[in-house]
Amino acid sequence: MKQFFIRRVLKPLKQQLSQGVTPGKLAVALALGLVIGSVPIIGITSLICAVVAVVFRLNQPAIQVANYLAYPLQIGLFIPFFHAGADLFSAPRVTFTVASLTDELSADLAGTMGKYAAANARAVAAWAVVAPVAVVLLSVVLRVILARARLGARAAGEGRSTGPLSSDVASSPSEGH
Repeated sequence: MKQFFIRRVLKPLKQQLSQGVTPGKLAVALALGLVIGSVPIIGITSLICAVVAVVFRLNQPAIQVANYLAYPLQIGLFIPFFHAGADLFSAPRVTFTVASLTDELSADLAGTMGKYAAANARAVAAWAVVAPVAVVLLSVVLRVILARARLGARAAGEGRSTGPLSSDVASSPSEGH
């Protein structure tokens, strides 16, 4: 798992830093990818990230990598956002058991779809309250981490290692870069 993470996440990010992408721009792309990737709507985050990256001229691979990494976060936050949305709008919380959903769909398909669509809209509103703060905080933290990784990569190129990620991300001659 560690090798997969290094090969598929850390090395591509390091390559972006070495190709002139600033740590600040990369941090914003990653932060937006993580936050957009946690929106409580399954199946549209890649499209949203792609549009945001084009509109704001952000690094498309970085925002998509972060979006994909956020999938477990999206699933984990799904119910909490639904509850927060219900609380935010003083609405009743919806139940999420297979049995209750099946019964509701059998009894009233249109009514059930409307109920869950409204609950989903409230969940997205709750996400929208949290999202700006999360983007700012993640951007700041990621910028520091990426700046250190960049310094570490420069030092590793000079034969010394100073950054926390430099030894894990530094390229080896056998990889054919």
